Amino acid sequence: MLRFEVGADDLLHSRFALSPLFELENLLRVLSGMSSHRPPWAARLKPAFARLSRDTDLDALLALFSPRYGPNFVVPPPQGLAQSIEDDLATMRATPLKVARAEIAEALRHRPASDEKVLRLLRGRDIVARLAEVLERAWHELLAPDWPQLRAICERDVIYRSGELSRAGWAAALSGLHPQVRWRDDGIEISRFQHAEPVQLGGAGLLFIPSVFIWPKLAVHAEDPWPKAIVYPARGTASLWEPSSAAPGALADLVGRSRAALLLMLDEPASTTQLARSANLAVGSVGDHLRVLERAGLLTSARSGRSVLYRRTALGDVIAGIEGPA
Repeated sequence: MLRFEVGADDLLHSRFALSPLFELENLLRVLSGMSSHRPPWAARLKPAFARLSRDTDLDALLALFSPRYGPNFVVPPPQGLAQSIEDDLATMRATPLKVARAEIAEALRHRPASDEKVLRLLRGRDIVARLAEVLERAWHELLAPDWPQLRAICERDVIYRSGELSRAGWAAALSGLHPQVRWRDDGIEISRFQHAEPVQLGGAGLLFIPSVFIWPKLAVHAEDPWPKAIVYPARGTASLWEPSSAAPGALADLVGRSRAALLLMLDEPASTTQLARSANLAVGSVGDHLRVLERAGLLTSARSGRSVLYRRTALGDVIAGIEGPA
């Protein structure tokens, strides 16, 4: 068991933060097959993932991940709730080469690599910049379109736990955080994590990081250079991972027949005109339905040339799964 000893100063200085790069790392683990859990929407991202594997140094990045280790410089600690991917990448790019090489060596000790091309890349003097470039492109192609909705899930978790903290203290705020976490005798205990001695926070407090992609597991940082931290599944993320068991026809009952049809059509991005032709509906009517679905967080839109293309969000994929696989 791992136990964090929590003093009065620690209670005052503990805080919540978001980590976009942590989310991206865990998504890459899912898509590369390192995770045994597969969300129902993962198939939608497979073509983009395959393209990244072909066109970038993604293999070198993935070679650094193992079940029990990931280099700290690839996922620097977040500073707060306003953390952006630009903040994360700037911190990563500032990593001294000596630090990066030490962590790469540790990663290869946990999971030795035999691919000579990958090893040459990892030994290069520009390895930090090259890995940052891979992560930046992976962010834009895999996660950026869904991030506003996923970030909102994490922020709602923080609002809930902050309310519980104000109402009844840390024991209430930690209630339901994760089955392995509990508050006991002025400390936070985490089962299934082994640590010989209780970890002293020294007045710096704990960093609590809600995550979508950590589900159903938990991550703990108890060693330098990260601040002491717990990364836990944000409330409501299980619905993004577990296939729906709703009865046939439930989607139409939920959002209406026309909106259900449009949502199911959006396996690939499409414009209002394209959808209107496919659904045999008026362009104006389709536009109205799409705006409703977008406000509900089921779709996102982006301009491409002269057209605006709509696509399902991760939440939209789950809702579409009520009728069948996305």
